Amino acid sequence: MQLSPAHHDERLTAPRSWWGVVALTGLAFALMLLPLGTLPLLAGLIGGTALAGLAVSSYGSQRVRVVGGALAAGDARIPVTALGDPEVLDAEEARAWRTHKADTRAFMLLRSYVPTAVRVEVTDPADPTPYVYVSTREPQALVAAIRAAQAKA
Repeated sequence: MQLSPAHHDERLTAPRSWWGVVALTGLAFALMLLPLGTLPLLAGLIGGTALAGLAVSSYGSQRVRVVGGALAAGDARIPVTALGDPEVLDAEEARAWRTHKADTRAFMLLRSYVPTAVRVEVTDPADPTPYVYVSTREPQALVAAIRAAQAKA
């Protein structure tokens, strides 16, 4: 299936190293229940691993999409007609916009383990949000998709 240039779909999954932490969390739960016997130990191992896995999976389930003339980032859905020109942020510039350049009114879908991002000004005068900051592993593709969707609109 060939996607149109105005389409972008990316899932911001958690890094692989976090799954090692999930395994260690399950082991910690098991060790806490070790004095109670083998069955509680196994329940702690399975339950602790499942809970930690669920937490990591849900945190890493955020999607960034450009589809149907809108930028969908996490729970937000913003029409591309309400957005200005997107800007690719390299790792250093993205860190600056996450920290000292950040505006508290901005919508930010950020993941610290994703070094690059895209920043797009919100041009809708009725919206108090000054810009949208979206972490992405494919910033050029996201910018191209936003621009293509804006050209179609």
